[in-house]
Amino acid sequence: MAKVKTEYTCQNCGSRFSKWMGQCSRCGEWNSIVEEVLEVKNETKAWEAKEAPKAAKAKVRSVKDFIPDRSERFSSGDPELDRVLGGGIVEGSVSLVGGEPGIGKSTLLLQMAVGIPVKVLYVSGEESEQQVQMRARRIGIRNDDCYLLTATSTQEIFQQIKSEKPEILIVDSIQTLHSPLIESAPGSVSQIRQCSSELIQFAKETGTPVFLIGHITKEGQIAGPKLLEHMVDTVLQFEGDRHHIYRLLRAHKNRFGSTHEIGIYEMHGEGLRAVSNPSQLLISDRDAGLSGNAIAATLEGIRPMLIEIQALCSSAVYGTPQRSTTGFDARRLNMLLAVLEKRCGFRLGTKDVFLNITGGIKVDDPSIDLAVVAAILSSSEDIALAPKTCFAAEVGLSGELRPVPRLEQRIGEAEKLGFEEIICSGHSKWNRKKVGIKVIEFTKVEEVFQHLFG
Repeated sequence: MAKVKTEYTCQNCGSRFSKWMGQCSRCGEWNSIVEEVLEVKNETKAWEAKEAPKAAKAKVRSVKDFIPDRSERFSSGDPELDRVLGGGIVEGSVSLVGGEPGIGKSTLLLQMAVGIPVKVLYVSGEESEQQVQMRARRIGIRNDDCYLLTATSTQEIFQQIKSEKPEILIVDSIQTLHSPLIESAPGSVSQIRQCSSELIQFAKETGTPVFLIGHITKEGQIAGPKLLEHMVDTVLQFEGDRHHIYRLLRAHKNRFGSTHEIGIYEMHGEGLRAVSNPSQLLISDRDAGLSGNAIAATLEGIRPMLIEIQALCSSAVYGTPQRSTTGFDARRLNMLLAVLEKRCGFRLGTKDVFLNITGGIKVDDPSIDLAVVAAILSSSEDIALAPKTCFAAEVGLSGELRPVPRLEQRIGEAEKLGFEEIICSGHSKWNRKKVGIKVIEFTKVEEVFQHLFG
């Protein structure tokens, strides 16, 4: 009989305890402590059972003398995925892709597997072979060296890896795997940590890129120990509203590139289609005759993008005014309303305010503050804004307009889409060369209001 040693770990802060408690005494989180298997003493070892190659003896080498024997990156065949990864797939890297159920995580990686011209092993622990093959045929199979394995045991997976020798390994999902080294159910903290450790060790020793699909909790965090995100090289988050066709791929962690890049996709029946010009799609159907609409020039990584802000101000039916946002930080909206109330004299405290960013995307760039303010004032005054005007400025607590970085790229994007004027901060420092669009600079919100509504 195997001897099992366990302890209790908080999934929120990682604190360890000798017994179970309803509330973590370190972080105060309720129902976050779970039992975790520490050690299993058994005569049979899973690592020996799968006949894994022994690790090479470590050697000390000078950094300046180290010359890689293989290329550092290669393309995945998906320009948006390459952009988020920092220019392509790094050999020996481990990438974790998380997202809500049904958002398209499996479709994204399966589309890469059937399109990239290298040998790929797709391990599915959630779907049957028929289900994966149906999706692959719908997407379109262009890679004859894409192989499918439906298994959940790491021992069986490594046996197939040893015989097939794939150049890319995709695991869907890490929560469904289980290792014979740990006597606990798949999806537990100890199983996720052990299976991830084995896959990461395989990737580093053989130089094979590994992609892991991870489930998320109701709070939006990747399920399992926080250590999992520290162990992998790249953490990608696939976002979007299932009721909209647009999907956003963000990098929350990237050891080989920037975390400010973003990939944009359209979800269709034939799979995900990369969006090369998101600005034109996000603002193409707007109606110029409606109040409460404003166009903001934002920046995601090195990509300028124009988005549409929709606002609705109405008299509060109930005693307390409502503040509701979609795709925008609710606390920042409250701050902007307080600035308009205190510094600029606009009486919005008795009105309901609803704010929406079209397309189902989420934006954290503070440069859209002025567009949010313009949309709110347009709805409050019930006066439509000029259809060929966009905004790019941050609003401070005293009502001043603050400059935004890389204004030239925002101006160029607005000019490319046919806008006639862009309103920005008078304190902006940019190359004031001749451009085909009128650049209007103000220093206070009151000046913008006078310009827009007289």
